[in-house]
Amino acid sequence: MQFDRIKKARIRRKYRARRKIFGTSERPRLSVFRSSRHIYAQVIDDMAGVTLASASTRSKLVREELSKSGNKDAATAVGTAIAKQATGVGIQCVQFDRNRYKYHGRVKALADAARKAGLVF
Repeated sequence: MQFDRIKKARIRRKYRARRKIFGTSERPRLSVFRSSRHIYAQVIDDMAGVTLASASTRSKLVREELSKSGNKDAATAVGTAIAKQATGVGIQCVQFDRNRYKYHGRVKALADAARKAGLVF
């Protein structure tokens, strides 16, 4: 019973965060998902329903340079990797979707690294 209440609260937070965010072909959405062990990022065009770029701590390029995958250093590596992939595809501006998570810690580290590597949001 309590699990249902927690799950509904998570869904409410997600919809509240996503209410004004919608990815277009000119400005796609940079969506972040974090678990206790890994962090994932995708650049999504919601109009076409396709993922344009993706990076995570489970991908080979990022995994080789990390000792742990669930900390701020890993999030920074994923942020730079997603920015490099997005600029390689020709994307400069994105909308940041924090996906129900507070903007601090690993989510903030990923966003700051993506900004530093060239993405604008």
